[in-house]
Amino acid sequence: MSPHSLHQTLAKRLSRAFFLVSLLSLSCHLPSFAQDSLPTNVDQLIKKTGLQASQLHLQILPAHEGQALLSHQAETLVSPASTLKVLTSFIALDELGPNFRWKTQIYSDVPIKAAQLKGNLYLKGGGDPNFTWDKLSQMLRNLRQQGLREIQGDIVLDRSYFQPSRPEINAPAFDENPDAYYNVIPDALLIHSNISAFSLTSDNSTIDIKLTTPQDNVRLINQMKSSKAACNQWKNGWLAPQIKLLENQQIELNFQGSFPKNCQANVYLNLLERNLYIGTVIRALWRELGGEWQGKIVDGNVPANAKLLQQKDSETLADTLRIINKFSDNAMTRIAFLTLGAESTLAKNFADTSQAANAVVREWFAKHRIPDQGLLIENGSGLSRIDRISSAQLAQILRVAANSNWYPEFASSLPIVGVDGSMRNRLKNSSAEARARIKTGYLKNVMAIAGYVRDKQQKDWIVVAIMNTEETATSKAKAVLDEIIAWLASGRE
Repeated sequence: MSPHSLHQTLAKRLSRAFFLVSLLSLSCHLPSFAQDSLPTNVDQLIKKTGLQASQLHLQILPAHEGQALLSHQAETLVSPASTLKVLTSFIALDELGPNFRWKTQIYSDVPIKAAQLKGNLYLKGGGDPNFTWDKLSQMLRNLRQQGLREIQGDIVLDRSYFQPSRPEINAPAFDENPDAYYNVIPDALLIHSNISAFSLTSDNSTIDIKLTTPQDNVRLINQMKSSKAACNQWKNGWLAPQIKLLENQQIELNFQGSFPKNCQANVYLNLLERNLYIGTVIRALWRELGGEWQGKIVDGNVPANAKLLQQKDSETLADTLRIINKFSDNAMTRIAFLTLGAESTLAKNFADTSQAANAVVREWFAKHRIPDQGLLIENGSGLSRIDRISSAQLAQILRVAANSNWYPEFASSLPIVGVDGSMRNRLKNSSAEARARIKTGYLKNVMAIAGYVRDKQQKDWIVVAIMNTEETATSKAKAVLDEIIAWLASGRE
């Protein structure tokens, strides 16, 4: 054998020996079960409920570093439901910072003279996800304190912060409940989430309905009938009110259906076209403040020469994320997602703010070396039939968050198991109570969790578990996901 051949043979043997030693060393750090094998109790529960292990997509990682403890179909792209809010909320926090605030502004292009504004008033939306009617009332009150009493022009709504400015127009309904709050499609000037609130109170013979949102020119027609149902079953007799637009900007709401005797309930409905809604709210508030206005609500843009009269800043992003994640607020999440696009330098490259937001997300993935193959995001909230992401991708986002300067702010936004938010009634009196922070997700064919679990040894874990099932089996998946959380919190016993 030549010296050259001998050298090659020795090199191959050394390389093979090094590989075997490395493999042996790695095996010492692996769990006792195969990495893709489900815990026995979880596997048994899946079979007991009639589900299939193939429907579960699971990844469990140490929170800060190290290989996956368990990875079961974690690379498969699935529908994540509201666990996608983990992606939107943390990337928004990372890109915009915890102190980011949205701004709502009022302008005029003519001066106020003798308590009159002989021109238009401009209301410019800056995407505040929680711009309530009482915030608007404060701004209008400040205008009155500046001496304005009579507005002789129109009120022009500027929604140019996001494009398209009216995304809800001609949008197909997501499901059979278009008047539900969770289905509100946001824009840059979403006042009180376009929600009209009603209180229903009944005794043995009558049903009383009151509009509790300040709205002018709204008339209620009560044709509801009493029923013998239990109070907690009142929704079974509920029918959405019929809307009729009359002359002089009058609105008639006709309530039918039934309501139980001696009961109370509050109803929050997305009923009116949003410019019509804003007009009713502004007229009511301005009149309460002693002001006069006979103009119209119109769409437009603030002129370049307009003067800023009022500005209202939102709560911080960190505070807003607590609402988004603990209560799984879709409209607010969608605004946070769009804000990523609107505030980015990439915005100039896209006519559609949602496309710019998607580009920001993919750029963030690349920066943190997370593969984005197959990632599909429709609006950032998870309220979508086309969203796709893997459990592994979500788990990597959670790991970046766990090692971030903003981890305390992000973690505090997640529901605490057995304590608050969407997890307040789950896993009470279990090993996981108060030891896990979990974002939930639910659609008719999806049940999911994503978040952090601290085990009995005080070690922190990331868990992402998503079950895509048949619609009739979705509710059964909740017990499986809870079992995974409890198993991890108990120290995998």
